[in-house]
Amino acid sequence: MLTYIIKRLFFVLFVVWGLTVATFFISQILPGDPAISALGDKATDEMIQNFRDKNGLNQPVLVQYFSYVSRLAVGDLGTSLRTGRPILDDLRDFFPGTLELALAALLIAAAIGIPAGVLAALQQNKLPDVLVRLLALIGGATPIYWLAILLLETLHNKLRWLPGPGRLDAYLIAPPRVTGLVGIDAIFAGDWQVWSDSVMHLILPAFVLGAFSAALLARMTRAAMLETLNQDFVRTARAKGVSNSTVIVRHALRNAFLPVLTVLGGVLGGLLSGAVLTESIFSWPGVGRYVTDAAISLDFPAVMGVTLLAGVAYSLINLATDLLYAVLDPRISYG
Repeated sequence: MLTYIIKRLFFVLFVVWGLTVATFFISQILPGDPAISALGDKATDEMIQNFRDKNGLNQPVLVQYFSYVSRLAVGDLGTSLRTGRPILDDLRDFFPGTLELALAALLIAAAIGIPAGVLAALQQNKLPDVLVRLLALIGGATPIYWLAILLLETLHNKLRWLPGPGRLDAYLIAPPRVTGLVGIDAIFAGDWQVWSDSVMHLILPAFVLGAFSAALLARMTRAAMLETLNQDFVRTARAKGVSNSTVIVRHALRNAFLPVLTVLGGVLGGLLSGAVLTESIFSWPGVGRYVTDAAISLDFPAVMGVTLLAGVAYSLINLATDLLYAVLDPRISYG
């Protein structure tokens, strides 16, 4: 197992290197001048020249790339052309917001999608199955921005059941930063008003972000359960008089969960890097909004930093998913 983990970590390094090559050289061929974008149209030629000299933009492309890689080797992602701060500091500020939103969206997606998929499989071709498949089709086809605007207009503006954009109400002060996750930090600080408010603010964006994933999980769980329920070991368990709930949970669902776990891993990776629309609509201070602003201002170092973060996150999530396979199915061995 240790050998396997080491090999996969080397693969992560290879992925990171590939991302550095792709993102860096793509940034070089894209139109636009980062210096003019950062300084504005009224910047003088002298100001632009000084900016390019300061940020090494006048050096040959290969020199810039090797300088970039050498900084990465010591954990330096560079400096944002837009904020003027180290990109690593920016990511420390914005990534916890995305992580909090992604985990909440994954929890909602799993809580809705997996039980719905199991119910649909157990009631194949009956009314519950038809309803689950219809809702999954609608959930998978509904644009995120439309759903977000609809829920904001209905549940916030009209009914006032849930708060609007942001992570906290304006009159509340965020708790001392420990993890960067406002809800967790509020628990550490014992501030239950802030905790309650942060959870309420999290419901709408998390549901919007998790809706598509819930539909995907429902379809995958249904298909996996239908295949497993027709296996001989399930029929044998039923013939032995094992209770229906035990057959479903301990036999069918456990064996059907491997493909579902694969989807869960991919969903989490996608949520961590694909929350741009949701974060923008809900004014959520996360990596999605950060990279959007960076792309608009041609802040290529920041865009490359976020891309590397997403690549590493995907690779580590895939590694964790592979290791969980062995936990769920003892027949799987990585020795």
